[in-house]
Parts: sequence; structure tokens; C-alpha cells
Amino acid sequence: MNMFVNTSPLDPMETASIDQLRQHQLERLRWSLNHAYHNVPLYKQRFDSLGVHPDDLKSLDDLARFPFTGKNDLRDNYPYGMFAVPMHDVVRLHASSGTTGKPTVVGYTQNDINTWANVVARSIRAAGGRRGDKVQISYGYGLFTGGLGAHYGAERLGCTVIPMSGGQTEKQVQLIRDFQPDIIMVTPSYMLNIADEIERQGIDPQKLALRLGIFGAEPWTAELRRAVEERMGITALDIYGLSEIMGPGVAMECAETKDGPTVWEDHFYPEIIDPVTGAVLPDGEYGELVFTSLSKEALPMIRYRTRDLTRLLPGTARPMRRIDKITGRSDDMLIIRGVNVFPTQIEEQVLKIKQLSENYEIHLYRNGNLDSMDVHVELKHDLQGLDGDQQKLIGNELSKQIKTYIGISARVLIQPSHSLKRSEGKACHVFDKRNQG
Repeated sequence: MNMFVNTSPLDPMETASIDQLRQHQLERLRWSLNHAYHNVPLYKQRFDSLGVHPDDLKSLDDLARFPFTGKNDLRDNYPYGMFAVPMHDVVRLHASSGTTGKPTVVGYTQNDINTWANVVARSIRAAGGRRGDKVQISYGYGLFTGGLGAHYGAERLGCTVIPMSGGQTEKQVQLIRDFQPDIIMVTPSYMLNIADEIERQGIDPQKLALRLGIFGAEPWTAELRRAVEERMGITALDIYGLSEIMGPGVAMECAETKDGPTVWEDHFYPEIIDPVTGAVLPDGEYGELVFTSLSKEALPMIRYRTRDLTRLLPGTARPMRRIDKITGRSDDMLIIRGVNVFPTQIEEQVLKIKQLSENYEIHLYRNGNLDSMDVHVELKHDLQGLDGDQQKLIGNELSKQIKTYIGISARVLIQPSHSLKRSEGKACHVFDKRNQG
């Protein structure tokens, strides 16, 4: 494996002392709190109700006095109620799915787009990428932040971008073979699918130019890293991000250490809290990851609860702190092929089909290297006599709605009335078998 570690000069904040970094964060945090307070009605109301004002921030520890923000706040203020700038200053919108069918909408000014490109360029460079590398981007383009976020960052670094997007696995392999990219940016599970296709075509991975995989959008294990590296002869590194904070590029694993993503703390201030009490926990303790944006103009986020469970660790390759592998989530959100899915989203689509009862089950399993989902539903009792063709039409309709409104493919299995298990307490709708066997 020929892994290149970049020796080009780093950004000044990547080499700043801890004292310089903390002072920089304090100044930017004061700006961000004021920006949110004076331009977003929700933040003014929340701050005022707690009796806190941006001027009360005298130290970074004072951030704990300010309110949290959650995904529901974006849904409740759909589509633009959380924006802190006029719409004529917003140059791009992205969105992710929500439990009510309405997406959470995020906006960017031109300065935000430039910041995003810079942190992704910094991330690719930290992974060992350099100007002139060819980068195949196999994240989805569109409202999902992955494709365009990676695209602009790679171009900012001076790379040659191959904007493949997701899917079309045979074509993915054709481009890897013919265009000879040095780097691929993709979800780790889809990388395994690409590896299978490379093997199916009898291509020797060692003869490909590909040397680096930057994987994000879903959790992945050290075991999966080893499997990909061994099969493909590349180095696999972890990029972290979320749409509400920016998109990919909030944190990046560095090639020198491969010990967890370094948070770009000059733009994103991290905290770890007790997910139940909300109390701030010291570095090194596991809890829920919270971010405050320090430089975002269009959509400032104050103490945004990511629901990701991890811990903050000391910096190694950079003075900035790292996050450990995400161990889970503090809510019931599922991540299926990089798409965030809530059981209530499935329920909403089931209930749109008048022939189906309100009972359903979600079964998740691995189909080769990819996540797959079956949705088990029941006919209403008075429709037991529907023939197979009629039932197939109902199943196809639900499958189409799930794909249209949520963005994932699902196999729908229609069961007889009252055949699904009823709960005597909290309903159990999800049966996740992806990590079994």
C-alpha cells in the first residue's frame, strides 16, 4: 500500500496552540450567539425565556447556560424560519427527510459555501489527498449534502473531480478502471458493493490507481475498515458531518494517526452532554455529541443535539480534539444506506394506504454488503378477500411511496389481518438483524 501523507503547509488554525484556538473559538462564539439572537426569532425567544443574553458569554464554559437546538426545531420552522439572513442572500438549499414528511431545510450563503469547501478541502488533504489527485465522488448528489459537499471541497483542493454520484455499480467500476481515480468518496457499505463488482469482473485491485477511500454518511467499524483495505489495497479513513451543521467535513480522520475524526474546531464547537439530563460531560466521557456553529451565516446552530453517542478525545495529528467512533444514537433513528429513516416515517406512508391496518413491522438485514429493508403490513380485516394481484398493487403503491417520500427502496410483504404481533407495552416496530451472524 503506497499511502501518501501530505507535507504541504496546513491552515494556520490547524497548527495553532490550544490557547490560540480557544481564544479564536470564544470570539467566534460571541459572534454566532449574537447573530442567532438578533436574526432568528426562535433563538431570541429561547434565550430570553432562560434569561440569558449573548453578552453573558464570558468564557467557553458559559455556553452551557444557553438552550439546545434539535431537529424538531427545524421541522417546526419549515422551511425558512431558522434562517438568519434574507432569502436573497441564500445561494443554495439542501434538505434531509423528517418524520412528518417535511424535510429539514438547510441554507447557505456564498460565505457558507466557501467555508464548507474549505473544510472539505482540509479534510481531503488531512486524509492524504493532494492537488492533482483524481477524486471519484460516489455519494448521492441533489438535496443530500454528500455529493456536492465533497465535490466543492475536492475542487477547492485542486483535485480533478469525477462526479459519478451513487448507484450504477458496473459504471462505477468502469470509471475506476478507465479514469484511474486516486481517491473515492463513498459510503462504506457501497464501497463493499463496488469491491464485489471489481472481483466479479476479474480486475486486480492492486493494478488500479485507487489508493484512498474517504468514507462517511453512515457508521462503520474497524473490522469493515480492515476488510476494505485488504480487498482493495487502499487506506480507508472516516469523514464525519451532518446537514444541520454543514454537511460532510465537520470532522476528518487524519492519515498520520487513523485514530478517529479530528473536529475542525475553528468552525464547529463540540460538547458532550448527558443525553438525559443535558449536563455537559468532561472530555473522555461518553455521551451525546452537541455542536455549535462558529462561522455559519445562513443557518447558525446553537448547541445542536446530534443524537450521536461518542466521546471527545485529545488531539493527536492536530491540536483540535477528536471524536471516537459513534457507538449509537440517543433516539430511534435508523441509518439505511446513508439515509436517515425514522419508524414514524414508514408509519406515515403505511397509513396513507386505506386498505392497510395501522400495524407494521420493519425488518432490516444485510443483502450482501448493503442494508435492505422489508416492511411487513396487514390488510384490514374486511379486505381479506383481495386476490393476489390486488394485494400486489397495494404493496407496489406503498413501496413507491416509501421510495418517493423517504428515499430508500423497500420490499413490502402483505400479511393476513391480525397476523403481526401486538404489543402489551411499547410497540416494537423495528427488527434489526444487520449485525447478526
